[in-house]
Amino acid sequence: MNATKPYALVTGASSGIGYQYARLLAERGYNLIIVSNEQAIEEKKQLLEQAYPVEVLALVRNLGTQEAAKELYDWCKERQLEVEVLINNAGVYHDRDFLDDSAAFNEMIINLHALTPAMLIYYFAPDMVERHKGYILNMSSVTSEIAVQRLATYSSTKAFLKNFNRSVHIELYHKGVYVTAVRPGAVDTGLYSISKTATKIGMIVGYITTPEKLARRGLRAMFNKRAQVTPGFLNHVLIFLVSLLPTCLLRLIRRWHIF
Repeated sequence: MNATKPYALVTGASSGIGYQYARLLAERGYNLIIVSNEQAIEEKKQLLEQAYPVEVLALVRNLGTQEAAKELYDWCKERQLEVEVLINNAGVYHDRDFLDDSAAFNEMIINLHALTPAMLIYYFAPDMVERHKGYILNMSSVTSEIAVQRLATYSSTKAFLKNFNRSVHIELYHKGVYVTAVRPGAVDTGLYSISKTATKIGMIVGYITTPEKLARRGLRAMFNKRAQVTPGFLNHVLIFLVSLLPTCLLRLIRRWHIF
């Protein structure tokens, strides 16, 4: 292990896409700081340390609080950890009416998807600017373009990330810090109620992808200094088609219980 190597900080790294980001960054030789609210992060730390000659620091943290970003930054600064890559991946897929959720849940998802990623950039980016080297990846979604029922908090927070990402990308690009948004469609992480047959068909036609493929695509875009990447041709088609739906039609769909 080489503690002098720079670190990559990956949130939501205990499973799925986040774990693949961490694994692929370890392949590139980065030491890791992996964060999750799940105890499974300790198991992932062991797997990564066994597979790669890097240092892996695992933290169990709730990133859905207002203080989470500052607390995480302070933890890294106290240990003099040089974070060169920041992956804002932690998130919760959610498909439910806004008023059916508790106030606590709505505050958590807004903090987790919007406040914490923005403030992690606010705290870590100045150090990257000072070194004139840094990479930041924000996990948005194709739903950032899709304002429909049951996705009020999810799609809106992902839209915030998409727009925030573009602004910060422009601000930091000529300071040696490169900020990229990844906007995937469906990913085979087990979060959706989709049959195995439908999943296979989705992967064949390119609408559904695997966590590893998505992570590779996202990191490639980030290290190539791209502002944004939306993997999959069908995702572009979906965004276009949904943009054509008038609000009155969406109200009828809701009234008729079609979706």
